[in-house]
Amino acid sequence: MAGAAVERRLADIEQRCRGALDPAALRTEALGRLRRVVPADAAFFATVDPVTLLFTSAAAEDPLGPATALFLDNEFGRTDVNKFSALARAADPVASLDRAARGERSASARYREIMAPLGLGDELRAALVTGHHCWGVLCLHREDSSAGFTAEELALVRRIAPHLAAGLRRAVTAAPPAGAGPRPGGVGLILLDADLRLVSMSPEAEQWLADFPDTDRFPDTDQGTADQRGADPLPVAVHAVAAGPVPSTVRIRGRSGQWIALHTTRLDSQIGVVVEPARPAELGAVLLSAHGLTQAQTRVAALVIRGRSTRELVEELHISANTVQEHLTAVFDKFGVRSRRELVAAVLADLAGS
Repeated sequence: MAGAAVERRLADIEQRCRGALDPAALRTEALGRLRRVVPADAAFFATVDPVTLLFTSAAAEDPLGPATALFLDNEFGRTDVNKFSALARAADPVASLDRAARGERSASARYREIMAPLGLGDELRAALVTGHHCWGVLCLHREDSSAGFTAEELALVRRIAPHLAAGLRRAVTAAPPAGAGPRPGGVGLILLDADLRLVSMSPEAEQWLADFPDTDRFPDTDQGTADQRGADPLPVAVHAVAAGPVPSTVRIRGRSGQWIALHTTRLDSQIGVVVEPARPAELGAVLLSAHGLTQAQTRVAALVIRGRSTRELVEELHISANTVQEHLTAVFDKFGVRSRRELVAAVLADLAGS
């Protein structure tokens, strides 16, 4: 493809990432345009909690959708190449299966057990990172053949990944639209068996799930009781947090604007997922990282929100008062405030979803 045409299409994707799109719309528009420069036969796209890297919403195209449970098990329970958690921490967050496995795809359990049976070959994975925080992940698949993703195609995804991350950060943390639905209340409980199949769900949990920001659902199965077979499948976020380490927590911005927390616990042979309003202490890192703060700025802002004085910041962080002030000035600029009191009010407003 001519260089000028590629540059125009990449610029178009960057422009979409700067727009006021919700995560689902951004995913649809960005993937459609990206495929014009990096062709793919199937794609997976997910938002993640930037603290735990657990999926908060996801979309998987056929033939990936029915194999979601297998991919989750591989991602959170198996050793394999190009794990999203590893890419999120790596100097290079974009990689392909063929390059990681040095051309021996069968060295990957994900390829042997999931992708090959689906007729898929090479995969290109990207952690969408901006400001040292990962806000989403992307995976492109090619049909099973000797042709994999080229170094040039990886470079194109590498260029666009930070823009996708920044767009997701804005989309996930944006204020809800006017007329957003009512906010659920109370504490809900979802019970899953060892295979992550639904056992039971409280009425409060059903209300919370209706507020989830994505309509994507974990594929239903023909297993379980008659009542379970007739039930709606669960959001991918519920299965992702249950498939991860127990206990785990994931935070999601509901369609109502309220932040939702999912906590997992083990109950004999079952996994319980508690669904409730997220507490301020659980949201600190998420809300601060949403404004593009550096790690040093995040540390200063988090302590300011807890009421620490400049002297206490100097003693706790082992930095000078001038450095504290420099970080605070940058934090104020990114939040659009002029004082510590206004900063605390802005964070509380984010928490309330206003």
